[in-house]
Amino acid sequence: MTLPPRQSPYAERWLLIALIGLAQLRQARAEDAISYKYQDYRESAGRIAVQVHSAMVEKEFGPALQLRLTGVIDAIAGATPTGQPAPTPDGQVPLSHLEEKRKAWSLDFTRQFTGFRLTAGAANSRESDYVSNGWSLNAQAELNAKNTTVLLGVAGMDDEIKVFFQQPPATKHTVEVIAGVNQLLDPRTAVTFNLTCSRSTGFLSDPYKLVQKRVEVFPGVFLLRTFGENRPDSRTKWIALAALNRAYSQVNGAIDVSYRFHRDDHGLSSHTVNLEWYQKIGAKFILRPGLRYFSQEAADYYLISLTGTPITPTARPSGKAPYYSADYRLSALRSLNYGLKAVWTLNDAWQIDAALERYEMHSRDTITAASAYPRADIITAGIRFAF
Repeated sequence: MTLPPRQSPYAERWLLIALIGLAQLRQARAEDAISYKYQDYRESAGRIAVQVHSAMVEKEFGPALQLRLTGVIDAIAGATPTGQPAPTPDGQVPLSHLEEKRKAWSLDFTRQFTGFRLTAGAANSRESDYVSNGWSLNAQAELNAKNTTVLLGVAGMDDEIKVFFQQPPATKHTVEVIAGVNQLLDPRTAVTFNLTCSRSTGFLSDPYKLVQKRVEVFPGVFLLRTFGENRPDSRTKWIALAALNRAYSQVNGAIDVSYRFHRDDHGLSSHTVNLEWYQKIGAKFILRPGLRYFSQEAADYYLISLTGTPITPTARPSGKAPYYSADYRLSALRSLNYGLKAVWTLNDAWQIDAALERYEMHSRDTITAASAYPRADIITAGIRFAF
């Protein structure tokens, strides 16, 4: 099975972030501003490299109406695992070349009422073989003398995937609901609890990921063949988030810590712990060291090879059983993301920030080759002008 360069996995992730971002409980006060941010994500050993340019405009139309427009252009290039196993336990997994450009935008309007805020948003992301459109509606109510904020939101996405082996393009639909509460415990401490439920239906396989099997083509004659992976055509997932933010005025610092639990009906489950410390130095400078730990259990249908199994793979993904995938992102794994960010507020109008991070992913099983997992350096720089 010969495959063309695979599609980028970043479109859907960015669009979900854009839509979910509308539902954050801890929002800063809106003001007229324009900002630009550059990010360079670079995996070691010639793997994936991503350069991202993004800009955002925030505009107030009176005290009760705000607009936020975000645009993103990025270029993705490099090598990524095909899904085939390494020839030896310590060997390099086969890689395929990936090259893609993406353009995306998101727009949201927020209307403030007495004790109530309503936000409506739309987003779009486009690549050569992937188009995603999204919408969202979020409501926040302020209670208990504004010490309590309750959130209820819904978002949807409609994706069109240009799969090389079929016409017309495949489609995928996602609906996500979020409910949460933010409680101010005292002037220095706030806690947040969110619960999110999401359901996706349609084409959920990655058409560019392979699964390998040793097949008998003639009596006593075996060949290694590759087949496209086959994932279920529906997915339901639950996410629970708990966060704590506390300021320590005696040291001019604050801590932001969160725990996230994820589970879906594919057998995937994960735990994420995020820890950030904001240290104010003088009147205009903030340093923010951060650490994020992620641990995941494998999907029910994750296999590095179909050899030795009774599974007979289909010619192309059907979304029906039997299910199988050798995508390392579905394996039992753990990752660590750590780094340092600096924010410099020059004056009431100008703010500059820069960050350097390290990302490392490792296997938690005994079957997936270590070479499948990426390690990356991430550089981010941004500037913001308020007017």
